[in-house]
Amino acid sequence: MRALCLVSVKPGKVDTVVDILRKKRKVIKEIMVVTGRTDICAFLLGTIDEINNMVIDFKKIKEMVTTETLIEVEVNLGW
Repeated sequence: MRALCLVSVKPGKVDTVVDILRKKRKVIKEIMVVTGRTDICAFLLGTIDEINNMVIDFKKIKEMVTTETLIEVEVNLGW
């Protein structure tokens, strides 16, 4: 299963959070610093339980303000 986790962090803390996320390599496959309403986008790959546990673990990082997780779904549009 694949997911994107959009992360907003406290001002000036992007580098700190990226360094913390780089150490959590089991589920996180790529980390991107992005522009827009979020600061970081993490590409996650694993089971739904692994992704869920990783996002719960994110809540322990005090420099993070919010997260939004987008989980890939399969949709049959009949095309």
